[in-house]
Amino acid sequence: MNLRYISLFAWYYGFRAVKRGPSYLISAMSTPLALLFLIFIISRGKLLDYALVGGFIGLVSSVSLSSAGDAAFLRLQLRIQDLFVATSISPTDYMFGLTLSYFVFSIPGLVVYVILGIIFHVFTFIGVLVLVAVLILLTISTSSISFIVSGLISHVRNVWGIAGILSVVMTVLPPTFYPYYIIPKAFLYALSVSPAASAAVIVQGAFGLSPILMQMLYIFILETIIYAFLGRVMIKWHSEE
Repeated sequence: MNLRYISLFAWYYGFRAVKRGPSYLISAMSTPLALLFLIFIISRGKLLDYALVGGFIGLVSSVSLSSAGDAAFLRLQLRIQDLFVATSISPTDYMFGLTLSYFVFSIPGLVVYVILGIIFHVFTFIGVLVLVAVLILLTISTSSISFIVSGLISHVRNVWGIAGILSVVMTVLPPTFYPYYIIPKAFLYALSVSPAASAAVIVQGAFGLSPILMQMLYIFILETIIYAFLGRVMIKWHSEE
């Protein structure tokens, strides 16, 4: 694995992207923060902890899923992958570099949620440890979905709309910002096709907001492995594939 390339690519496409286009970061944060405000108003503060904890999940998954557009744009329009094919950089290096860049891009938004979590006394030691581990796996799984989608797209003009729909359907509909136990179990398992759903259930249990549901931990790990494998297979490293 080419760690130097992965680090440099993450720095260029993650950190530099924040400096070049901060409006994109604000756009990514707008939905979780708007939902946080609405849930706070509607529940009169009773579900604030759920919305704050879910904000971490919503932000990371929304940035990674929306990046399907970037992955397709880099492949189809800029032909970045074609430049790497002739080098020692492997498709796995490229995937990890782009995935890490999404996580780096999410950090300023995560800092905002950390500050809000401290102000409202949401954090627990065990909860924070679980949250960090979940966010790392969530970045991998949702980024892999982006690679799957971008690999299926033949023209870049189609991907922006699909990425936007994916971001809403896979982060807002699941119990990311509300207690998972208020929806029927069958519906919950159906929604767990989105890694954000299982991640939210795990984190709600770790923070003591909802009962722990161990099945979701197994689902989350399994779907992370499956999505990562499919993303690697469908990345279409060579333009003629």
